[in-house]
Amino acid sequence: MPVLNVAVLATESLLRSLGKISDSRDVESYVYKEGEGAERRILSMIRPLKHPESLRPLLSTLNVSESGIIEVGEINAAIGEAMVAYSSSKIENGHIIINPKDGDWIDPEKLALIRNQAGLESWKIHDSMPDPHDIRSELLSRVRIEPPEEDEFLVSIDQHFVVRGIGLVGIGYVRSGIIRKHESVEIYPGGHVGVVRSLQVMDDDVDFAVTGDRVGVALRGVQDNILDKGSQIVSVGSKLLTRMEKSEIKVDISVFQRNVLKVGDVVHMSCDLQFIVGRVESVSEDSMIVVWDRPVDVRTTSKKPPLLVQLDAGPMRIIGAITDIRPV
Repeated sequence: MPVLNVAVLATESLLRSLGKISDSRDVESYVYKEGEGAERRILSMIRPLKHPESLRPLLSTLNVSESGIIEVGEINAAIGEAMVAYSSSKIENGHIIINPKDGDWIDPEKLALIRNQAGLESWKIHDSMPDPHDIRSELLSRVRIEPPEEDEFLVSIDQHFVVRGIGLVGIGYVRSGIIRKHESVEIYPGGHVGVVRSLQVMDDDVDFAVTGDRVGVALRGVQDNILDKGSQIVSVGSKLLTRMEKSEIKVDISVFQRNVLKVGDVVHMSCDLQFIVGRVESVSEDSMIVVWDRPVDVRTTSKKPPLLVQLDAGPMRIIGAITDIRPV
């Protein structure tokens, strides 16, 4: 289905004015649908919970989103970190909405300066709360109604459970390509081979799901315990993922980041709903080598780069976007 995933850092009241809540876990999902049949367009607005206390829900949201909304109640370190995270995730279109607490005032020019420094120059700043219809209309204009690309498919999983009479079901996002009913697939980690029993998108049974869809994948021919948060599903024989125990990475260091990584530092990589722990083994002038705490299966090329973060780096935990990654 033609869908635009939107990463939204905002109050619940703003989200409720834009769509209908459909799911709640470590993130909340709000959906708005317009049109029918081939002309239907969908906004899937994803709100990470517990930010800034917890960073992973925001990063997972950014992994799968193409546009964004940030509601600013005050200018603080958390807002700066969020803007850097959006920018590092290559989310080039979005809205920044000024909505100060009662009696407070936010300087639009100061906010614009921070926006520009963070790399979100193309985002629009609203000096006051806009009409929800105007926000939805602008976002809907970005929904692509066109034949899906026939790239190799990748589905990244963030929920899983067993349904009596059906078996193992994974829920996640189609990150690339098209996954089809009855297709043979491989599940990583582990390289388990199974078959797609059925697919659901927006609670509808479908024969296929395309890039951007939040999809439920029922599997047969596999054990019930092979899925976990961050599991990846690809076609049998796919070369899309590369297994790594140790990686050489190059990082585009984010603005506002003053910490310099050194040997022994613990870092995390966020990509395709995975959140992977690693330790810096060596640092050179333009790259570093990281040893992961378990073997990882990642894409070496992607339109949306993995993010490297350091959870104990203070108010700016985003180290930057990984521009190159290869096994060592």
